Amino acid sequence: MEEKIIRRHLNFIYGESLAPSVEKQILDKVEEFREHRQSELGSFPEKYFSQEDVVLITYGDQVRWSRKSTLRALNDFLMRFLQNEFNTVHILPFFPFSSDDGFAVTDYHSVNPKLGNWNDIEKLGTRFNLMFDAVINHISRQSQWFRRYLEGDNEFENFFIEVDDSWDLSQIVRPRDNPLLTKVNTATGSRQVWATFSSDQIDLNYANPGVLVKIIGLLLYYVQEGAKIIRLDAIAYLWKKSGTSCINLEETHRIVKIFRAVLNLTAPDVALITETNVPHEQNVSYFGDGEDEAQLVYQFTLPPLVLHTFITEDARKLSEWAENLEFPDTDATFFNFLASHDGIGVRPAEGILAEGEIDEMVSQTRAHGGKVSYKTDHNEGKSPYELNITYFDALSDPGGDEKMKLQVDRFMSSQAIMLAFRGVPGIYFNSLIGARNWVQGMKETGRKRTINREKFTQRKLEEELTNPNSLMARVFGRYRELLRIRKNQKAFHPSSDQQVLNLGEGVFALLRVPDDPSEFVLCIHSVAPDKKTIELDLGFEGIRKARGLHDLISGDSFSLTSERKAEIKLSPYQVAWLEGRR
Repeated sequence: MEEKIIRRHLNFIYGESLAPSVEKQILDKVEEFREHRQSELGSFPEKYFSQEDVVLITYGDQVRWSRKSTLRALNDFLMRFLQNEFNTVHILPFFPFSSDDGFAVTDYHSVNPKLGNWNDIEKLGTRFNLMFDAVINHISRQSQWFRRYLEGDNEFENFFIEVDDSWDLSQIVRPRDNPLLTKVNTATGSRQVWATFSSDQIDLNYANPGVLVKIIGLLLYYVQEGAKIIRLDAIAYLWKKSGTSCINLEETHRIVKIFRAVLNLTAPDVALITETNVPHEQNVSYFGDGEDEAQLVYQFTLPPLVLHTFITEDARKLSEWAENLEFPDTDATFFNFLASHDGIGVRPAEGILAEGEIDEMVSQTRAHGGKVSYKTDHNEGKSPYELNITYFDALSDPGGDEKMKLQVDRFMSSQAIMLAFRGVPGIYFNSLIGARNWVQGMKETGRKRTINREKFTQRKLEEELTNPNSLMARVFGRYRELLRIRKNQKAFHPSSDQQVLNLGEGVFALLRVPDDPSEFVLCIHSVAPDKKTIELDLGFEGIRKARGLHDLISGDSFSLTSERKAEIKLSPYQVAWLEGRR
């Protein structure tokens, strides 16, 4: 079955004359993997994900200690503070690199010796599921692959995209405002090669089937080294074709489907996640039919919409979008997040927020000490691409005089919204501790994204997290509490139903209902700095057995009237997760 799927997609991509030889090379890789891993092959899981799945997003050197490798220091920190809150760790690219904090990989098969070695990765994998990055749209200009291409090595001929005057580049959608092409000198003369993200990150040429075969071998190597989730970085830009947008092309989807079919043959318990910072309708296309493409898709629309909600103190846009959100009928689901090593993407809000509302987010970002990155449009103009700022400071002015409690309450309300959404949550390390803008780091590197990429010594973290009055400790403690509550509630299973309730513009509310409706959780989040009283009407089909409500966070209980109504008083930015009492 999977072999037929692979063949069909190869026929579409490379044509029926070339496809059989490519198929044979791919299946040889599959067979080689099976021979070495027969005793460890996974089986199709009944469910890929549950409410216990929570992903920590972190750099391999996020925690630093001079006496041990940073990967080992990270492992020690996680085991001490977070082994009961997270079951999965996404280690951002831990390979040798030349730029972009790891996303210009020089050697796909090695661990950066400044971080540690494969034994350190294996040790992390004994306690946590691991997500690896497959940075396969491009590779470093300093990599051996590119050097061998420049030298005229036959094996790497056509591994990169050479562009001449015959190419029509007028329709290309760009994620950056730097030049698309970079000039290089090869053994056969000067060439212009495609570089979507920077002149140090040279795009691979998947029109050459040798590239696809080599990358499939790489993905299987990652499985062999312990990957349980493989993140397909910048996958939307994978295939290039003259006269097109060169983003989200059908060939790209077909390649992701080939990756899925190969993993189904070799490691069906390993999931794919697509990272596509594009408008929502394009983003969700990477689910395919729900079974043939990615099991997880980043929910890129959530970060800007939640930010807009708190800036305006109005949840109506977020509620309207969430109410119309469609989910796959399979185990595939969204990867929900608010912050990552990158900025807050603006493009996913296109068509949902008006231009003026996006401008308002840009203005607040700048007012709070952040920066804005731009992309080049078709008319050679520039428009906002992402907001470079920590999520905490995007919500609270670091130069303002607000009390810390109000800032923490606001931030945690935003994070609770993300945790309540249907899907699997991903939490960036710096958000977990309420990190502020790292302005000094940005000045040192000259890169805007550095503002949210601060690293910490183990001593600094331990001092802050054991001081109950520190900002880090307050955010960290609140986050851990929410995660502990969440993992024990079936209502937060990714397949549990999600309904949006309209409780007024200053409140965002989700009703999460599992297979047993009596185990529902009603998630209420104040998005405004004023006190309010809301009236709940629980006349919903399937949850009428509840005689009262219990707040999983505060411990407060609320009675229901004979008309199944309850009155709830909310403090500024309060979060109430209410379960039914029978």
